[in-house]
Amino acid sequence: MSGGCDCHDVTCGLPCPPPLCPNGDTVCANSCVNAQADSNNCGYCGVTCAPGQTCQGASCVSVADAAPLTDAALLADAGAIPDASSDGAMQAEAGVALDGEAGSQGDAESLSTPPSCQPGGLGMTHCAPGGNGTDSCCTSLEVTGGTYFRTYDPIVSEANTGDPVVEMAADGGPTEVADPASVSSFRLDEYLVTVGRFRQFVNAWKAGWLPAEGSGKHTHLNGGLGLINVGSSDAGIGYEPGWLATDDSEIAPTDVNLRCENVTTWTASPASNESLPIDCVAWYEAYAFCIWDGGFLPSEAESEYAAAGGGQQREYPWGSNDPGTGNQYAIFNCQYTALATFPPDPACEPAPVGTPLLGAGRWGQLDLAGEVYEWNLDWFSWSYVNPCADCAYLPAVPPELADGPPCRVVRGGDFGFDWAFMPAAALGPLEPPTVRTSTGFRCARSP
Repeated sequence: MSGGCDCHDVTCGLPCPPPLCPNGDTVCANSCVNAQADSNNCGYCGVTCAPGQTCQGASCVSVADAAPLTDAALLADAGAIPDASSDGAMQAEAGVALDGEAGSQGDAESLSTPPSCQPGGLGMTHCAPGGNGTDSCCTSLEVTGGTYFRTYDPIVSEANTGDPVVEMAADGGPTEVADPASVSSFRLDEYLVTVGRFRQFVNAWKAGWLPAEGSGKHTHLNGGLGLINVGSSDAGIGYEPGWLATDDSEIAPTDVNLRCENVTTWTASPASNESLPIDCVAWYEAYAFCIWDGGFLPSEAESEYAAAGGGQQREYPWGSNDPGTGNQYAIFNCQYTALATFPPDPACEPAPVGTPLLGAGRWGQLDLAGEVYEWNLDWFSWSYVNPCADCAYLPAVPPELADGPPCRVVRGGDFGFDWAFMPAAALGPLEPPTVRTSTGFRCARSP
């Protein structure tokens, strides 16, 4: 209450604080849920169990394999929250220690970890700048919002020697600027999605998981409606549609599909590639993965904003130093050969995610240039639609290109190509959403 005005009264315009959740519950969409047993938020907000499955222990399991529910679990599954007068046995059974600290089932850290990293191991909990370590591969870093130009020519430093010194921004500022855009703060994963993380998604898909229709929106924007759809033909303002049920059949991450010619990092069983970036992924699978993992695909404006350092309008994500030939800034042009076992060409291979230490962008994300191309949310257009305020180009009927079908936006360059696709303002090759090549992705998340 403030001056007699309640935050629940929409005419007051006062935001309500998020609820304080008892018993180790977590906040999803401003409500308390038990992520141990909620089939619509199983282990992580927005992770929905497939038909015929239920949520137990923060994992989706088949109803036939589910253990009998205790009284506490029945209460949680029904949405009842025991009050402070509940007996100690019921509280302990629900995962809450009697001393007030979370029990093993209610551990806050495990509930905040996206499902792709929960099993732990290579490619999940063994990432770090430099390509190895014990950092979570699901680390997500905040990108502070602002305004920038989507089209620009950076001013390159005359002291551009390629020495391992990070220049925070191009000297003098950009020229030929056009197509301004404003982007609200969001989180963007530090690392590209690894083979190890994608393997967990494949397992969920094999068990029957599919995205819910309308999921995958930037729900922190516009009262949950998401990005403004500048490709909408509807009268008034349109918003991103989220996942379409008609796209379910486009998800097919089989061993055969994930082993596309000459570029594949996937292996049918876990092996030494788990910390490499996944590639050979169709756009639909990238989008579905991010939904399953509690996030969404970044828009083109968000992706370029992070790579350009926002208003710093960098030449490359790390600044204006030439990427050189020593893998300090980016993995590109077949210069990384440390693995020596990469099929089919050990002379041209990707690196474990996060290997180029000096290639971090302004907000800490690694491999924003080189390594593998990255899928973005938008459909491709030869020109930007203005104005753009938290926008995406998502027409219901995307335009056919002169030489082929509609394409989704790809950015960032890859391990086999030269520097041409790596500048922050550069678009990648035109790719239809069903294509499988050296294209991977990373997820964005609500701030």
